[in-house]
Amino acid sequence: MQKVVVGLSGGVDSSVAALILKKKGYEVIGLFMHNWEEEEESYNHYKCTWKEDSIDAMLVAKQLNIPFQVIEMKNEYKKHIINYMFNEYRLGKTPNPDILCNRKIKFSIFLKKALDLGADLIATGHYVNKKKIVKNRKTIYRLLIGKDLNKDQSYFLCQLTQYQLEKSLFPLGLLTKNQVRKIAKIHKLWNAHKKESQGLCFVGKINLFNFLKKKITPKKGEIVCINSNASVYQEKKIFSSKEEELFFLSRKKKYKKSDGKIIGYHQGAFSFTKGQRKGIALGGYKEALFVIDTDVKENIVYTGMGKKHPGLYRKSLFIHEKNIHWVRKDLTLFEGEKMNVLCRIRYRQPLQKSKLYKIKKGMFIEFESMQCAITEGQFAVWYLGKELIGSGIISMILYFVIFLKIEFIL
Repeated sequence: MQKVVVGLSGGVDSSVAALILKKKGYEVIGLFMHNWEEEEESYNHYKCTWKEDSIDAMLVAKQLNIPFQVIEMKNEYKKHIINYMFNEYRLGKTPNPDILCNRKIKFSIFLKKALDLGADLIATGHYVNKKKIVKNRKTIYRLLIGKDLNKDQSYFLCQLTQYQLEKSLFPLGLLTKNQVRKIAKIHKLWNAHKKESQGLCFVGKINLFNFLKKKITPKKGEIVCINSNASVYQEKKIFSSKEEELFFLSRKKKYKKSDGKIIGYHQGAFSFTKGQRKGIALGGYKEALFVIDTDVKENIVYTGMGKKHPGLYRKSLFIHEKNIHWVRKDLTLFEGEKMNVLCRIRYRQPLQKSKLYKIKKGMFIEFESMQCAITEGQFAVWYLGKELIGSGIISMILYFVIFLKIEFIL
């Protein structure tokens, strides 16, 4: 009988995961991660629910007759997730703390604590599947899309390693959310009707501006609207290689205030993200305004009118070498190699046909169709069929001087 530690969050998914494992004969232990301080609610307009969640987790553990414990991980969470968020926003990037939380907290620190308790494995309520194959006499773990395509959470696990997959179970991978709810109701679990949690992992729903201003001082700045016919969109180049073309297509547009006109003011460019529509708080235009870029150094938010504005779209992105991660290391690309894949640049985005191009300094992803709001700091994730094989943090290319072969990358 293997011992499995389940990360009980107080929600229905992790609770049903624990129930399924117990019915399969595992020795199950429930652990609740306390990652957020009560006094930090000042970041929030909403009530932090960690106390209620921990009670729900305890009551479910009691129903299942499994051991339960609350483990303190506030310092680790602040160090690896909260500080990371502040640093990324300060640099004008848009981080994905949920992905980092899985890599650094749930499947790293939490995994180690579970193994220290004598566990063989950990389990979570993620909607993904794991399969094992043998290749060249070596065991390889595959991370596959969950059965419920509306709930598939493979994107959030895109940074896991083979070791982390080996030590993890995902009991909900072959179930839909409706089936999970039904199982919870049949077994009269305490939280069978509990609503899904929303917002930042372990923190909940937050007001981003209030959250960030605790560490980043608000400062009045200008909102500039760029016309869709502006000269910055009229650049045309002749390229001597595919690599030069991809660098050009992947680079971040360098806007100047003179490219458009000032239409309003904001309290901090750090709190705006590319593609954002809400929060600009300016009306009276024929079409909605969207954020097309931010300049945190000059504290300017650049906007464009309409969903089809050219400032929202690119066909290619770049990932710096240090930020490339292969779940399937046996499929790693080397310099000069290419691969046809399916890719997404945000959670729940339909998979997009694309091609990977490996160069010395990193890797390009070229999409078959234009992509809206490719955002530096976010994760691009690539699949072969239903298998997630790798991911990377989207890099920021500011300029590319073709004749000097110089690129400036943040």
